[in-house]
Amino acid sequence: MILVTTDSIPGREIARVIGLVRGSTVRGAPATEDIHAWFENVVGGEIPEYTKLLAQCREQALDRLVAEARSKDADAVVALRFMSCEIANGAAEILAYGTAVKLGA
Repeated sequence: MILVTTDSIPGREIARVIGLVRGSTVRGAPATEDIHAWFENVVGGEIPEYTKLLAQCREQALDRLVAEARSKDADAVVALRFMSCEIANGAAEILAYGTAVKLGA
């Protein structure tokens, strides 16, 4: 599956637009990691627990987007974007979305 943030794929023709595909996940940080992250935040710098958690969330959202695109027989997803929002205190959604397309020969 080709995933690009651009509206086209260089050297490839988009034969048909299938439509919107998306994948999301909602996660909260475990209490023990949240407390450790709070201490990290007090002294400043990167919070590795959150960095790891968000990377896992992005990958899961991408996996779900690809699964939806494959179920629609897409060859690629163009205009891929990520969005995030806080759902509740300590819980956030990561959304990956884009346009599923069929490529020409």
